[in-house]
Amino acid sequence: MLAKVCSAAVNGIEAYPVEVEVNAGWGETVIVVVGLPDAAVKESRDRVTTALANSGFKFPMGRTTINLAPADVKKEGPSFDLPIAIGMLAASEQIETDQLDNFTIVGELALTGAVRPVKGVLPIALRAKAEGKTGVLVPPENAAEAAAVDGLSVIPVQNLREAAQFLEGQIRIAPTKVDMEQIFAAAAHEEDVDFAEVKGQESVKRALEIAAAGGHNCLLIGPPGTGKSMLAKRLATILPPLTLAEALETTKIHSIVGLLNPGQALVTRRPFRSPHHTASDAGLLGGNINPTPGEISLAHNGVLFLDELPEFKRSVLETMRQPLEEGKVTISRAAGTMTFPAQFMLVAAMNPTPDGKMPAESKSSPREIQNYLGRISGPLLDRIDLHIEVPAVKFREMTGEQTGESSAQIRHRVVTARQVQHARFAGRPKITCNARMGPRELKQFCALNDTAKDMLQMAMTEMNLSARAYDRILKVARTIADLAGAADISPEHLSEAIQFRSLDRQIWG
Repeated sequence: MLAKVCSAAVNGIEAYPVEVEVNAGWGETVIVVVGLPDAAVKESRDRVTTALANSGFKFPMGRTTINLAPADVKKEGPSFDLPIAIGMLAASEQIETDQLDNFTIVGELALTGAVRPVKGVLPIALRAKAEGKTGVLVPPENAAEAAAVDGLSVIPVQNLREAAQFLEGQIRIAPTKVDMEQIFAAAAHEEDVDFAEVKGQESVKRALEIAAAGGHNCLLIGPPGTGKSMLAKRLATILPPLTLAEALETTKIHSIVGLLNPGQALVTRRPFRSPHHTASDAGLLGGNINPTPGEISLAHNGVLFLDELPEFKRSVLETMRQPLEEGKVTISRAAGTMTFPAQFMLVAAMNPTPDGKMPAESKSSPREIQNYLGRISGPLLDRIDLHIEVPAVKFREMTGEQTGESSAQIRHRVVTARQVQHARFAGRPKITCNARMGPRELKQFCALNDTAKDMLQMAMTEMNLSARAYDRILKVARTIADLAGAADISPEHLSEAIQFRSLDRQIWG
């Protein structure tokens, strides 16, 4: 007998269909798995046979051949346990069902027959819907994320016997449902931190508001203890809420890496990733033999915070230059080439000198300071829109009762500015905010009057700015104008944007 069971596997951030073919034939009792299985898939023979026996089924006698098609793509992970077991039951005529073509099945089996959670269920569910399947059979812990796909019947199965009985029609299992509106509404009240907790630093808060409104990268420079990390961690609280499309794309990445909590349907808050400065190239960009997303992809649609920027290896920082420009990262390995989305806001923090003090007060020699700052290349700095000085907080501000604006108040202004940008770029789906504008959009939406042109020309000459810095200034000025509700960029907006480029020239010379 030959049985075919539909399953799926993940390649990059997308899933592709895998057909599990099980043939029960004559000969010596042996199980052969073909179709480029890795060690975890080969080991499924022992897990599946033990789970069958402990679930009350008979072990199939004779030669059982299991083929995972397409046979030219390497299969990884334990997610094929459940479809292999179902295929063996169908091939040995222990179950009779006509539902195998209607459902995509994934799940790892315990030796008891229980079904354990697996990674990448959301992209698998999306693929099942694209293939026209009625539904998916998934572990209970993964049911909520699969149910985020509209129009798909998501069946949570506790164990192998329950899955077999459902497919035979002996029992009914209620499909898992999730209320998207309720999930997003609950996420709006889950913030752990708030800008109101930060004393003083009003100029820095203003700069971060501009960064959030336009999706701009920013660098915080100041002595230790001035609140750089504290401010950066609160930046995600003033970003606009995720749209459903953004939430699905972000959840796919987190699902593949296995970062979703059991029962979690979607990532509804913008990611905030803060890798340690000992992170490797592969840790930041993604890698492995079969490439998986790294920190910059996990920060997609959110914030990537690099604290103590000069402490990162220079080679690691230089690898970010291309993703910062293109919003995606392409990794080439022997196993193939993968492209992961990486549209994130880069927020970096650093001390101005090795001993943490400003250059005028530092005891470090000019050469030591230059070597310290030289760890960050000019091309990388050019890709950072806002360079923000974070001064020491005054005693009266720390001890005062007065609190600043809350994250909700700032976010309201940011969302209003983003709505203006969405209307502006309505016919350009790849451009989501001012920071993503290309040369055409700059020419169309960032026109300057003669006074503003003269001001920018003077700044370019005196500060020796690059052509990329020129573009960045225009983008930031456009965002400042949007926050002010202005249709055109005025000299006031431009002068504020220029002063965010001045700090690195003062320090780096």
